Amino acid sequence: MEPEQRETAIEAARSALRRGEPVVLPTDTVYGIGVDAFSPQAVAVLLAAKGRSRTMPPPVLIARAEVMDALATDIPESARELASAFWPGALTLILHAQPSLAWDLGETRGTVALRMPADEVALDLLGEVGPMAVSSANRTGSPAATTAAAAQQMLSESVAVYLNDGERSQQQASTIVDCTSGSPTVVRQGAIPLHELQAVVAEVAASE
Repeated sequence: MEPEQRETAIEAARSALRRGEPVVLPTDTVYGIGVDAFSPQAVAVLLAAKGRSRTMPPPVLIARAEVMDALATDIPESARELASAFWPGALTLILHAQPSLAWDLGETRGTVALRMPADEVALDLLGEVGPMAVSSANRTGSPAATTAAAAQQMLSESVAVYLNDGERSQQQASTIVDCTSGSPTVVRQGAIPLHELQAVVAEVAASE
């Protein structure tokens, strides 16, 4: 996407997000559907667009690693080491959410899943609008979209703005590591293999 096009597209996406509407954006893995993380109504719209219930809350994408401290609490050193090594990138960390935050992502049991994507368009948008609740751009049960056109086929009118930045070849979703109790545990295998995580934090365990 050319810089001028990107500026116009991000402005359109920012306006839609302010109105509480979802947008589709590229990430470093697949295309995602995202909304303002602090708008419970917008999060409800996102879940409805995907055909998803509140029992599957979306992760939150951030533009800078420092934002982790504003959104999470009791962050273990192991989580900081993993973030330092793999952010921006395809690693999602489950942490204890700051209890003072006025948001409703679904049935999170007091946790939040955070990720900083390695994608310039996504980071530009996140830098403009702040943290976004983002899930893969597809109807639940369908393959994740690797192009804006594929996302549009599945989500159509339920999304206000589609940010098209070409095809994303990485179909593997992010690796999810739970850092809320004891040793960090991989709860979803993804783009970053276990041995790479263990090279940074030796006690990272695979889920049973």
